[in-house]
Amino acid sequence: MADEKRRVYLDSNATTPIAPEVLDAMLPYLKESYGNPSSGHWFGRLAKADMEKARESVASLIGADPSEIVFTSGGSESDNAAIKGAAWNHPNDGKWKVVTSAVEHPAVLSTVKYLSKNGYRQKVIGVDKTALINIDELVETLDDKTAVVSIMHGNNEVGTIQQIK
Repeated sequence: MADEKRRVYLDSNATTPIAPEVLDAMLPYLKESYGNPSSGHWFGRLAKADMEKARESVASLIGADPSEIVFTSGGSESDNAAIKGAAWNHPNDGKWKVVTSAVEHPAVLSTVKYLSKNGYRQKVIGVDKTALINIDELVETLDDKTAVVSIMHGNNEVGTIQQIK
């Protein structure tokens, strides 16, 4: 079909095709070695051992301890866990705030909204017409009662890259 040849995918900031080397590494787990790593049976023990090797590999790539590596099912789950985890290190007594921007992914905005209904204050930083956050507003917002700041570095909708130093 002629139309299919002209199609160009321009949303790689949101998701990309799987890299061939990743596909090759994952195929055994998608075909034969699909055990639940939380199960005590042979398939589960094998999957758990392989998962721990993967955890060690990722940790060594970024200079972390393997115990610091948490695998999730995707970005929304990761956003939710990271933001709630950071916030829950502080009491939900109405004094601590969670800061984000007006152009965040719905997973972030929903999590911040949830926290705001459960004892945390929320501050949503405004953006300009190119979706860059208002740095002055962000700086004014930060204080000793800021529990977490979650700002999207690369916006998958409009392509804006925040000026993070």
